[in-house]
Amino acid sequence: MSESTLEALGGNAARPERFGHDALVACDNLVRIYQSGSVEVQALQGLDLLVDEGEMIAVVGASGSGKSTLLAVLSGMDAPTAGRVRVGRWDLMAMQARDRVAYRREMVGFVWQQTSRNLLPYLTARQNVALPLTSTPRRHKAARADELLDLVGVGHVADRQPQEMSGGEQQRVAIATALANGPQLLLADEPTGELDTTTAREVFDALQTVNREAGTTVVVVTHDPAVSGLVERTVAIRDGRTSSEVLRRDTDGDVTHEEYAVMDRAGRVQVPREYREALALTRRVRLTLETEHLGVWRDGGPR
Repeated sequence: MSESTLEALGGNAARPERFGHDALVACDNLVRIYQSGSVEVQALQGLDLLVDEGEMIAVVGASGSGKSTLLAVLSGMDAPTAGRVRVGRWDLMAMQARDRVAYRREMVGFVWQQTSRNLLPYLTARQNVALPLTSTPRRHKAARADELLDLVGVGHVADRQPQEMSGGEQQRVAIATALANGPQLLLADEPTGELDTTTAREVFDALQTVNREAGTTVVVVTHDPAVSGLVERTVAIRDGRTSSEVLRRDTDGDVTHEEYAVMDRAGRVQVPREYREALALTRRVRLTLETEHLGVWRDGGPR
């Protein structure tokens, strides 16, 4: 039933709730297709993802799985081909070029893997953080920049240029810069990919601080298993779709990680390769409804 039909029926007709209506980020059957010469490349093939406000999640997957494409779409740097994607009040499928500029300025912050892409080399840390503050009075810019640098633990480099900082300090200044306009969503694409283990943990601690103290929702794409093991939820992408989620639970100091397969809205589940190989599951499987669980049997298996 269409929305206009519901309106015609009057106030007593209840509107159906849309998928992810109460989430900050809602991707519903998201598709992104690139044209490479005469070949179509399907980077995202019906991806579903919900991220609640105030959440911090890690997104993992093999190269080419669609992780960076997802961040490009969520950041407004790339436009989806089909499906539905919403961040806060912004419908990314319906945005015009002018809307994208406002969206990227007000709603999202972005941190690249390459430190050289995040900061202007001829500006100090304080000046880099203050640069996006176009609507802030000049007398307040430095104070805001210092506040953010202190938040991520690099207040001591405020007067240094990027070449005078370590890689970890540069990334933390980049985080502060991404937060300058108070975005609700912070996206980080492999922010620790070029750093050693100790420095990577400092950068990740800064992201956790931003999430915890500033209340910013954080989505981190990473290959680092140490990083994905520290968040409450890790989402795995395979072949352009969400395939599994790992939930981290802390019960009386006992930390456990439990993996779940993700079922999309069409009822599709990606069975991990090691399961398929172990049970010789191929093109066709038989399903049986058991008490409180579903049985999956290989073709020709026991009946």
